[in-house]
Amino acid sequence: MGEYGEKWGMDLSGEFPKVILDEKNRITLPADLRKELDGSSIKISKGEDKCLKIYPLSKWEEMIGEEIKANTVPFVKRDRRLLRKYGAARTEKIDNAGRILIPDSLCEYAGLKKDCVILGQFNYIELWDKIRYENYSNEDNEENAIEFEAASEDLGRIIKRKKGIIET
Repeated sequence: MGEYGEKWGMDLSGEFPKVILDEKNRITLPADLRKELDGSSIKISKGEDKCLKIYPLSKWEEMIGEEIKANTVPFVKRDRRLLRKYGAARTEKIDNAGRILIPDSLCEYAGLKKDCVILGQFNYIELWDKIRYENYSNEDNEENAIEFEAASEDLGRIIKRKKGIIET
């Protein structure tokens, strides 16, 4: 397990472009990801950019459940929007064949058809409709390149600070 997997307790990484949504709205998780999941249940939620996020139950509670509970107030409009998006999350079981059921409402939200893509994000998984993901990926324009570069620079500074390489 790499450095990130050690920090987060797992390594859900990789791009899997040949995932099929079957006629019963099930996908089979790639073996590389299945072996990293802790237990037989996962949490599926609406994600940003019209994809779905799939979390191991332990990571859901740590990353989402506790953080949302601690940092949102239902009297604030922006918080209510966040609560509604993540509050629609569903718990689903991974069956013996490594398949998970994607509820109809979440398939509709993400526009999932037959062909899908899974992206590992270290401690959760994104599930995309293949065409939607290709369109998103093809938006690789100058604005996105500038945002990526800025995020990379910020991350580099954070890592250097933590390692004591640069001062705060």
